[in-house]
Amino acid sequence: MAQQRAGQQRAGHPKPGHPKTGHPKTGHPKTRHPKNTGTRQRLTAQDWADAALAAIAEGGLAAVAVEPLAARLGTTKGSFYWHFAGRDALIEAALERWAEVATEAVIAETEAEPDPERRLRALLLRTTDAAVSDPLGMSLLATAADPRVAAALARVTERRIGYIAALFAELGFSQAEARRRGLLAYSAHLGHAQLGRAVPQALPTGADRTRYLESLIDALLHRG
Repeated sequence: MAQQRAGQQRAGHPKPGHPKTGHPKTGHPKTRHPKNTGTRQRLTAQDWADAALAAIAEGGLAAVAVEPLAARLGTTKGSFYWHFAGRDALIEAALERWAEVATEAVIAETEAEPDPERRLRALLLRTTDAAVSDPLGMSLLATAADPRVAAALARVTERRIGYIAALFAELGFSQAEARRRGLLAYSAHLGHAQLGRAVPQALPTGADRTRYLESLIDALLHRG
């Protein structure tokens, strides 16, 4: 039998248990299941930050606890302490991750459009509509009394309003007027998100929602 296995390996058959890229039928990246195989997936600090953000979206800041997150990730507390000194460090990392994914990545993608008005329209349509189905932003606003969350919200809010204002400035508005309209746009965005979470029936749906958002953007762009 040993000679037969050696012959198979020389003929190009992989060794038993040899890692392969993707599942043979689907071509998707191979998924490891630590609890089933007896080996644990090596997690990154970003994995923990993403898990913390998911917990915040579901249960607020109080939901960020090491043991439940370890269970969610299929690992042990040892993995957590490899990356973080404690819970506070994880919360800070999660808030940084939120700023990166929900603001910087969105701005970078928006910048691919060369026309500033199209950029502005696409940004406001995309983010305002998406905010209704994303509980994370509202959950963070609800925990703004926490100094760490308050600081992150201040940074992200300033970045978002500043970027929107810059788009209005590109369209020829004065700096003061661009700032005013950027603040109006962001206030409308938050109000829409709040209504969508608390009183969804107050908002139009489908094509009516798109027309409503377009009319809001038209009003923000109106010169008169």
